[in-house]
Amino acid sequence: MKIYTKTGDEGKSSLFGGDRISKDDLRLESYGTVDELNSFLGLLISELKDTYPMSATLIRIQHLLFNIGSLLATADESLLASLSGLDVADIKVLEDGIDEMQKDLKPLTQFILPGGSKATAYAHVCRTICRRAERRIVGLDLTNSAFEFVVPYINRLSDYLFVLARHINADLGHEDVTWQS
Repeated sequence: MKIYTKTGDEGKSSLFGGDRISKDDLRLESYGTVDELNSFLGLLISELKDTYPMSATLIRIQHLLFNIGSLLATADESLLASLSGLDVADIKVLEDGIDEMQKDLKPLTQFILPGGSKATAYAHVCRTICRRAERRIVGLDLTNSAFEFVVPYINRLSDYLFVLARHINADLGHEDVTWQS
């Protein structure tokens, strides 16, 4: 398989199913942002190492983000049914993870800034990219049931990443960096 095809040289890209769209189309922007998030999650995982308790969950999240990207890259209704999607159990994993991590954290009484450790800063970068992905995705007309859990999952994922950032700081013995107005 050739890496370069030259088919995008005119500013268009192909969706699954063959439809061609402009590279600045909101659909492409949406799955491109999900891909960016996935890449930064890889960076976070590499910083945390395999021994970190949440590494396996983060790798699972990467796979689900790839599934989401596939859904977003598909306009053909007949192809959507053949793709792996999400369900309520995927959201529950994030919620359970948030609840579990929060047990070990001091209650949040102030706004916090990204920082404390390199891994924490990466988690916050992932969180902000996740929020941008959510903003892009909600702008799409995703009426097919294959998309039912995409926005809730991405919304919950940003919450998970926020709590993960705090949890990483706590694990490493760093205090959250609080905002001073």
